Amino acid sequence: MTDTPDVDQDTRTDLQSLSAEIHKGIVGQDAAVTSLVVALLCRGHVLLEGVPGVAKTLLVRSLAAALDVRMRRVQFTPDMMPGDITGSLIYDNTTSDLVFREGPVFTNLLLADEINRTPPKTQSALLEAMEERQVTVDGASRPLPDPFLVIATQNPIEFDGTYTLPEAQLDRFLLKAVMPLPDREVEVDVLRRHAGGFDTTDLSAMGLGPVVDVPSLHRAQDDVARVVAEDPVVQYIVDVCRSTRRSPSLSLGVSPRGAIALLRTSRAWAYLSGRDFITPDDVKTMAPATLSHRVRLTTESELEGTQVESVLAATLASVPVPR
Repeated sequence: MTDTPDVDQDTRTDLQSLSAEIHKGIVGQDAAVTSLVVALLCRGHVLLEGVPGVAKTLLVRSLAAALDVRMRRVQFTPDMMPGDITGSLIYDNTTSDLVFREGPVFTNLLLADEINRTPPKTQSALLEAMEERQVTVDGASRPLPDPFLVIATQNPIEFDGTYTLPEAQLDRFLLKAVMPLPDREVEVDVLRRHAGGFDTTDLSAMGLGPVVDVPSLHRAQDDVARVVAEDPVVQYIVDVCRSTRRSPSLSLGVSPRGAIALLRTSRAWAYLSGRDFITPDDVKTMAPATLSHRVRLTTESELEGTQVESVLAATLASVPVPR
């Protein structure tokens, strides 16, 4: 048995309270809230999918308030250039020299709204920043703030004028979370809040405030990276991912990068669950959100109406679980 890491329990308690604090600003959407917290702990990024009006912006603003960090929202458009995201050199009349003006990517939480509406060249500039956590302009590299989390959104029902993210770029997102339309009870709760004077621009009025500071987040990230992954569980993760590559319903299975991502998210889930080791149930819990955007259905499966989620569920059920 591998030694149990020395985890800061006070920090873990603070991180466990983060979801509850976010829910002071947003009703429901538990999966999306959890995905953001897990991505933070893993230093990853999230792809959010949902129709307009399901509180994606409010979700990110609530997270920023709970962490007391900077947040910016960028509406991606077809005419957007890479420099509009990363920043560019401009002429300074006072110094008669070129100076760098930071783009909106220089923030802690970046909401990249409808990322699929901008051309691939601009998408690539953002994805490079996500991967390397820096931007390079005119040969000079500039580090991005830490923490740095990109939450990119896609509208699942409008495809006109969009540029589909290729699989290699989708693979850069640690998690994909779907924000569905709320059920009736939740929607009534939302309207009651607004009837009571809820103002989405004044989250402090809802009692939402910082519960985790940046040094605590860094400690938690270090603790998550040391959550024990015993060899049988590591092999289980590999077997699950390799099984997707053999599925007749899929034309593209999970890459080794996807397997590593599943290990990372399973560690974060175990940490939030109060454990310092991964179990197969952690892997099963995190597999849908971690793997669903990394696989592609065959044309036949799409025509038959097969859902990626059902294929992944069948895959998980078919792989022997270590005891």
